[in-house]
Amino acid sequence: MEKPGSLVEERIQKAQKLTDMGVSLYPAGYAVDTTVAEAVDLYGSMEEEALEREGRVHTLAGRVMAVRDFGKAAFIHIKDRTGRVQAYIRKDKIDSRKFDIFKLVDIGDIVGVKGAFFRTRTKELTILAEDMDILAKSLRPLPEKWHGLTDQETRYRQRYLDLAVNDDVKNVFVTRSRIVQAVREFFIQKGFLEVETPMMQPIPGGATALPFETYHNALGMKLYLRVAPELYLKRLVVGGLERVFEINRNFRNEGISTRHNPEFTMLEFYMAYATYEDLMELTESLFGYVLEQVLGKMVVPYKGETIDFTPPWGRISFIDSLTEIGHVEEAVFRDRAAAADFARSLELTPADGEGHGKILTKLFDHLVEPELVRPTFVTGYPVEVSPLSRRNEQDPEIADRFELFIGGREIANAFTELNDPVDQRRRFEAQVELRDAGDKEAQFMDEDYIRALEHGMPPTAGEGIGIDRLVMLLTDSPSIRDVILFPHMRTPQG
Repeated sequence: MEKPGSLVEERIQKAQKLTDMGVSLYPAGYAVDTTVAEAVDLYGSMEEEALEREGRVHTLAGRVMAVRDFGKAAFIHIKDRTGRVQAYIRKDKIDSRKFDIFKLVDIGDIVGVKGAFFRTRTKELTILAEDMDILAKSLRPLPEKWHGLTDQETRYRQRYLDLAVNDDVKNVFVTRSRIVQAVREFFIQKGFLEVETPMMQPIPGGATALPFETYHNALGMKLYLRVAPELYLKRLVVGGLERVFEINRNFRNEGISTRHNPEFTMLEFYMAYATYEDLMELTESLFGYVLEQVLGKMVVPYKGETIDFTPPWGRISFIDSLTEIGHVEEAVFRDRAAAADFARSLELTPADGEGHGKILTKLFDHLVEPELVRPTFVTGYPVEVSPLSRRNEQDPEIADRFELFIGGREIANAFTELNDPVDQRRRFEAQVELRDAGDKEAQFMDEDYIRALEHGMPPTAGEGIGIDRLVMLLTDSPSIRDVILFPHMRTPQG
């Protein structure tokens, strides 16, 4: 309950006065014929005399963001989805009842204004209201100094306010939408088919991650929210859909950080008759297309660095990166015990039974990944940490795989896909052993997927790109929560 005399209570009293005057506080619809941006396009460069001769009446609507009241006249600023514009309300230019209604308008109310445009003495483009209606009464005030707030959690929890008052935040999400649109356009132009695969799966697969569990009452069975769409997309390749992509929501029951949200967006695509080397060039082309379409440039700022996306990008093997960037000694590569000891010296604690390849990957994550600022493909990961990737023909201990790093973060992961059903079964069996030994992130056995491979999957390469991390990169956003409209948060205490 709000305290008497509070701003909310004052607004409730104004709302009651308006109701007593017969005003509908929340009417249905409003015939808007012009946005702010359209008005600026029409009249932004028009001189005062020409604007006066124009005299065309427009109807706009938006949220009131500022009010300067001079008694018998007032200036207000209205914000719609395209921008802000000033409106002038004069008692002698508007119906007297409507002027009385206007006197009860607050910052944050949504209003409609009808009139012709003119320029004030300060040359500001302004609409002279001949009619005005309240379209939604705001019972709670907007934050007065949103930029001064230090409570990030409040911004994330009340994103509607963040968007309403902070244009920079709105622009991030407009950019996000344009990035996704450009990604979709790129793949359609390349002959890929956009598809949708199940988000609830009887067997979660396609990534090493802990899934969320749910239960379907009618079917009487446990289901999992997908950790990745990979195994379903590759079934489609088996079925003859040789180029497919999905912009998908994935769910992983993991910690929350500046780089992780339990619900996130990925692009995954699969291309028959291609290898992971082909996908490196395709990825460079994809990023170039997105950057040109969305930003119009190939160089962007990120966390105080300047990142140039002009190809060709850097390429280095997994082992060479550990040697040249991580300064890891040769003995660590030859012997698991030496690798485990070195990891412990860095306060990285290998789990019992954790393989040599997985320990090396932990060392890479700690020593190398943060140093990869400019776009860099890292190739040749251990097969142990690549259960769905094809073995390299020259060295069967490594996989035909790359990960892409930009700004010190993993952005993409790609394989030449494993299409040998016998080898795939062995890999799944190894994963099952890890699960039985206590690794809850290890993958499940998927007999139907093996059956699909037994029918024959053409040579194929596939890739996943984190859309949220891509948006972070191109909008210079420090946290994944800054690019997800409604990030998951802990329940507030008290």
